[in-house]
Amino acid sequence: MSKLTDRISYLQGLAEGMKLNPDKDSHRLILGILDVLGDVGENIEALAESHGELSDYVESIDEDLADLEADLYDDENEDTAPETDDEEFESTIEYECPHCGAVIKIDPDDVDFDEDSICPECGKDLFPELPEGAEEEPDEEADEEADGEESDDDE
Repeated sequence: MSKLTDRISYLQGLAEGMKLNPDKDSHRLILGILDVLGDVGENIEALAESHGELSDYVESIDEDLADLEADLYDDENEDTAPETDDEEFESTIEYECPHCGAVIKIDPDDVDFDEDSICPECGKDLFPELPEGAEEEPDEEADEEADGEESDDDE
């Protein structure tokens, strides 16, 4: 950056050596431009210095962040790794049959939703397709029908 300020100083020295008269309009313009150019050079130097300081600061933050990530993720990997000695990692889920209510343990990795999965208790499809526009909420009508069937059997 000193190259720029050196060039500006050289131009200001030339203007002084030419003994420009500030009373003449053309000379006053040149002297004004040189003054503004000097201010611009000083501001650019200040910006370059600030940029260098910020760059150093960001680099130190980046190093600290890298250390923190290394500590955090190393600890996290140790915590989430399944222990093979005492505990076995289970990936099964319990699913209730929508027809008979039987609770079945299912391994999600083994389920193919494109094929029918049959309930071992009632023999019906575990994952029935819903009609278009139907929402996945408990079917109150099915509960009412089940209640109605029980009352018919009581008679």
